[in-house]
Amino acid sequence: MWYFTWILGLGFALTFGILNALWNEFSMSDAGENDLEIDG
Repeated sequence: MWYFTWILGLGFALTFGILNALWNEFSMSDAGENDLEIDG
């Protein structure tokens, strides 16, 4: 039954990595828009 732990662990790690990448993309795009507004 150890493989269930591996499957759950890998699934959780992948989900966390994907959410972290999406959050990073959105936070970077927000910062870019704010920079443009300040410059303009």
